[in-house]
Amino acid sequence: MILRTSAPSPFGRKVKIVAKMLGIYDQLTVELADTNNPADTLREQNPLGKIPILILEDDRKIFDSRVICEYLDAQVDGVSLHPTASDARWEALTLQALGDGIVDASILQVYEKRMRPEEKQHADWQNYQADKVKRSLDQLKENAPSLEEDLTIGHVAIACALGYLDLRFEGTWRATYPTLVSWLDAFRARVPAFDATKFEG
Repeated sequence: MILRTSAPSPFGRKVKIVAKMLGIYDQLTVELADTNNPADTLREQNPLGKIPILILEDDRKIFDSRVICEYLDAQVDGVSLHPTASDARWEALTLQALGDGIVDASILQVYEKRMRPEEKQHADWQNYQADKVKRSLDQLKENAPSLEEDLTIGHVAIACALGYLDLRFEGTWRATYPTLVSWLDAFRARVPAFDATKFEG
């Protein structure tokens, strides 16, 4: 299987962590993709032009990260990051949506500064996205998912979201949310794949 992504992508990181946790990372060939390059075959493989994308041996394409993670999970017997029991499943998937949403709002802030000239950047739009992140972190501060029981895709998504805030926002969240810092440290200790997939840059 070929995983097309970029080194700093938090969604690609989520897939890599899941593959490592499931013990099937060695079945993946990771190939870089450039979402900004119209000549990259990514846009033919995924009409949305987004990463990550998983290309199967029979050339079927699977995207986005949520679908890829669940597909990888389904390939492994005995280990699952996607609970099947109703309440546990909806809790895990909702937590994943929260983590992915933090990343989405953060990426929009990054793109606003990176892709638009300074005189055309919209402060209200950036603040709107930043407030999504703040509200989400405020909720997690009071309701951080337990690390005492089985880990789910929700735990992985939250960890990747916090890792992306470290990467692109210099970890400024840490001073305000020490309980989440402790939570992430505990996650890192339990899941070595988190540090193994860290992008330095």
